[in-house]
Amino acid sequence: MKKLFLLFSLLGACQISNAQIPAGLGGFSGAAPKKEAVAAPVAPKGSAKIVGYLLDSTDSKPVEFASIALINKTTGRPVDGTVADQVGKFSITKVAVGSYKLVASFLGYNSITIPIEITSKNDDKDLGVIRMGSNTKMLAEVTVEGQRALIEEKVDRTVYNAEKDQTNRGGDATDVLKKVPMLSVDLDGNPSLRGSSNIKVLINNKPSTILASSISDALKQIPADMIKTVEVITSPSAKYDAEGSAGIINIVTKKNTLQGLTFSFDSSAGVRGSNLSMNGNFRNKTWGMTLGGFGRSEYNVSGHSESIQTTSNNGILTRNVQTSDTRRSGMFGNYQLGFDWDINKFNSITASSRIGFRNGNSWGDGLRQVKNDKLFSLRNTNSLDESANIDLNVDYTHTFEKPQKEFSILAMISNNNRSNDFYNDIMNPNSSMSQIMNSIKNINGSVNKESTLQIDYQTPITKLQMIEFGAKIIGRQVNSDYASFLNPTGNDPSNYTKVNLANLPSNVFDYNQNIWGTYFSYTLSTKSKWSMKLGGRYEHTDIEASFLKKEGQNLTIPPYGVLVPSFNMSKTFKSGTWRFSFNRRIQRPGIQNLNPNVNATNPLNISMGNPNLSPEYANNYEINYSKFVKQTYISTAIFVRNNTGAINQIRTVIGDTVKTTSMNIGVENAYGMNINLNMNVTNKLMIGGGGDLSYMVLKNNVADPLMNASNQGLQSNFRISGNYNIGNGWGAQLFSFYRPNQIMLQGSQGGFGIYSLSLKKDFKNKKGSIGFGAENFLTNGMTIHSETKTPLITQESNNVMRNMNFKINLSYRFGKMSFNPTKRKKSVSNDDQKDGGGDATPAPQQPMMMPGMGGGDRGGRGGGGGYSGGGGFGGGGPR
Repeated sequence: MKKLFLLFSLLGACQISNAQIPAGLGGFSGAAPKKEAVAAPVAPKGSAKIVGYLLDSTDSKPVEFASIALINKTTGRPVDGTVADQVGKFSITKVAVGSYKLVASFLGYNSITIPIEITSKNDDKDLGVIRMGSNTKMLAEVTVEGQRALIEEKVDRTVYNAEKDQTNRGGDATDVLKKVPMLSVDLDGNPSLRGSSNIKVLINNKPSTILASSISDALKQIPADMIKTVEVITSPSAKYDAEGSAGIINIVTKKNTLQGLTFSFDSSAGVRGSNLSMNGNFRNKTWGMTLGGFGRSEYNVSGHSESIQTTSNNGILTRNVQTSDTRRSGMFGNYQLGFDWDINKFNSITASSRIGFRNGNSWGDGLRQVKNDKLFSLRNTNSLDESANIDLNVDYTHTFEKPQKEFSILAMISNNNRSNDFYNDIMNPNSSMSQIMNSIKNINGSVNKESTLQIDYQTPITKLQMIEFGAKIIGRQVNSDYASFLNPTGNDPSNYTKVNLANLPSNVFDYNQNIWGTYFSYTLSTKSKWSMKLGGRYEHTDIEASFLKKEGQNLTIPPYGVLVPSFNMSKTFKSGTWRFSFNRRIQRPGIQNLNPNVNATNPLNISMGNPNLSPEYANNYEINYSKFVKQTYISTAIFVRNNTGAINQIRTVIGDTVKTTSMNIGVENAYGMNINLNMNVTNKLMIGGGGDLSYMVLKNNVADPLMNASNQGLQSNFRISGNYNIGNGWGAQLFSFYRPNQIMLQGSQGGFGIYSLSLKKDFKNKKGSIGFGAENFLTNGMTIHSETKTPLITQESNNVMRNMNFKINLSYRFGKMSFNPTKRKKSVSNDDQKDGGGDATPAPQQPMMMPGMGGGDRGGRGGGGGYSGGGGFGGGGPR
């Protein structure tokens, strides 16, 4: 059933010859295919095996995801099938004795037909390299009834096919990540992997300072409709930079590989937000250009906050109760211009630019502080977060006649300007006119500049082995200028006087970081379906930090080097596929942890960074198993993660104010498992779901009993989704997610659940659609309860989020394209910063290799990792 499911899923995208496959199975037969599915006959099973490898006849590149059908010569009907992996390999097992035709096809290529005779039960056929020639026929309209699985397990990663989930329409990347296995996203949009937020976010493997300062805000700039897949990589190879102790999330956006001129737009309007996306593409045979823009607005996001805080200072207990109505709004957007040129058969250049911005505001209206049962203060607060960034990439790739042999040079320059300010208007609590007594504001501007140069080389050394090596240099310069001001009257905006609430020698903080890295990896595959990849990466980091250099106030931060090994091994049995992996990772502190600027939006809870932080280290172990059980795909994993020198937050008491900062004093251990299921109930109905469960052990190892903290317990999350093809262009999807309480070092964070339902109607010309969506529509809000408990601090808070939403989605496409296979492109990627992310080409897949070819990561494509950390620091104080 596994093979039949794959065949039905891919027939709509194949050009299997007209005479060999009935139109009812959805092939390109020259006439419109029938909409009703035709069940293939049950084929007798044997023990023979057919393997082969598909290459482009012009540039010797693998033909990825081509479909392969095994057709009975006598009946002319398909009896089995499969799909090629990322290195072009395919394998059909359990073939019975008989006469067959093997048909390989893919859009843009001429189909290949190979006669095959299986004479005995062990008559294995190794077809070697099969070269496919391209064609330039116009695409015909095809009705596809089968559905591709939303969740797929690859050899080294889990893939969520976001483009197949219609509930994502009108949303952003945050909405997509909520549905990805092993990931959890809090209500602020911050993602975590298996309970850890120490992850790297890549976007097509290209770095971007857009993700440096705030992943949650940056993800809102990426439209969900432009996301093709999300890949979760829990055991990155040596090609990836050493950063990201829990793993890597790679967001793969849709790419255009067609010829012609097209224009498309997608829009959504709802109760809580709206967005508009427009994209144009022009391509001919050797070069192409893309121009696109996306804008998203957020409004009507309101809630209520309540906090009860008791502090002990020299034996004196103080009880403060705070209540406030909250609201939030924002504008997010980005514009992209891309160019790629295939100079000749072996050389290609790609260049791209991205401009992004965000403008976020959050307010606390009527923030009341009742101290020891008496009204102490009344204020209105406002936090402003603005940023603008630009990224420029130029990449050169040289390929060779020998398949999989490549050399590339990749370069990137990016710049991010950010303002993270807050304002407090202190009101007269006894005045019915809400008189402003005085005002406080904090201005924090920052500039983050980053440049990267990366060189990669890979070559097969035998039919079953490959080596890869490369080097990378990253330079970062960060400047943060912060200041605090007091207005004694609060009415005249020009009456602010500068003060220094942080009691620091200077308000200017400079932070420069240089990283040199090199790696080597070796891949071995066997005919018995063993695959092994091992390697090592060494990175050296130099840091220079100071408060206003001209005053000579330098901070001494010693350089450090780290060697991170990685090992991945997989084996496919008849009962399923096993994967074993180990890697060591490093997590460098981000600017949020380092910047000493004081964030005092809430005067009872202030926070500041620690410039003397060191990196933390993690060892990761994982065993993964996956298989088909009838029409259900099951994947499960057991993992262990050990973090040393963990960066943990420490809370101290100053008067009745709680001050939060970070220190390298923690140990974090996680022991867990996850399971994902994907079941095709019928050709029109698919149900998926899964859950993650882990036992967390947290310690800060502080000798002082008043500050010592430890915690342990279970944490989990669960998800379920359904997708139904109603017919006549209508489709429906349902998604729900629930996360119970999360274990924190000094308490817990409350759980929450979300759910959504969407309907979509495709227009008859297949060029557009209209959809309707509803989110969290049964209630008008949810309450998140959190607790913090230490010998000096007890705090309970309840935050109400009103997130009911209804929306309408509309999309349309103009123009026409014909298919033209293009060369694979590489790109630089940086993923070495805590609380950062990146902007990147699809992360490398590492499929099983066939005899005659090396495997391993296509890495960026060969650039593989890199520092995704959002490249560097975005500045601004902790939020």
